Amino acid sequence: MNWALISTGFGLGTVKFLIVHWTAYAAFDYEGFETLTEIFLSATAGAWFSMSICFFSSGYLMDRAAAKRERQRLTAIEKGIPLKRKKTFTRTNKLIVWIKRSIGIYGVTILAPLFLSIPIGSIICAKFYGHHKKTFPLMLLFTASYSALMCLIIFATQ
Repeated sequence: MNWALISTGFGLGTVKFLIVHWTAYAAFDYEGFETLTEIFLSATAGAWFSMSICFFSSGYLMDRAAAKRERQRLTAIEKGIPLKRKKTFTRTNKLIVWIKRSIGIYGVTILAPLFLSIPIGSIICAKFYGHHKKTFPLMLLFTASYSALMCLIIFATQ
């Protein structure tokens, strides 16, 4: 067991999952199936750990942010500061609605953790589809599938 490889895979897997397999393999240029198994297990475990924490704490974080905005609004009203009306239908909101409608729960659970980062992608998945029971298991399944695919590609290119 190579503990440096396992800790690198776990650490990178908690943050940026898209590049963890190639980075861990390049940093520890060992050949063999055991190395790829260690990369797969450590990267997947790191991603699942970070995903669990961020997905299940996202409700608390969103409630806290809403309470902070409300406190700021009340403070501004008390001080007599005129409030600017926020635009409700911005380009970003249009893009978010388009993404949610076009790719749905499967697309968001595949792409958000992969291309953004595990923590941000988990929070976005929880915000959009946290009320669905299948959201978190889909995220775990797609993360493990991507990890296995990357390890197979690395194994094929050896």
